[in-house]
Amino acid sequence: MATQGNSSLYHIDAGILKENACVVLVKTEWNAAIVDALEAGCKTIFEQYRVQYKTLLVPGAIELPFAIKRYWERHKENQAPDAFIALGCVIKGDTPHFDYVCHAVTEGVLQLNLMLPVPTIFGVLTVNNEAQALERIGGAHGHKGEEAAITALKMIHS
Repeated sequence: MATQGNSSLYHIDAGILKENACVVLVKTEWNAAIVDALEAGCKTIFEQYRVQYKTLLVPGAIELPFAIKRYWERHKENQAPDAFIALGCVIKGDTPHFDYVCHAVTEGVLQLNLMLPVPTIFGVLTVNNEAQALERIGGAHGHKGEEAAITALKMIHS
């Protein structure tokens, strides 16, 4: 089980940060309160390290990879971001829809990481219930929004 204490992710060397880094957050409308908390965690880190960011909104998790790819294609020549973060929360229901959505968005983000010259960070919670999601936005399992932002900063500078 991933807990905040078993990672050195939060140890970041501020001296390696790229000046004027820009990250595009792409977030879903589904489970808005949880996704908004993920976004707030990202913003906390970005403000701490003076990173520019922009947020785009998409209907659901399936649309995340498409929106990221389209944004890159439209801005790669001018105002290209240094990284993307896909933010969402998929909560398991009574049908196999959860499995299809989780697989599709995971595969989509993987493909983006192989295609684009900038990283796409997976900030999508895939949980069985809302309580598990809440544990991951500042509860027992840390704050996955903050972790996604730190991961983006580390990948920009790797």
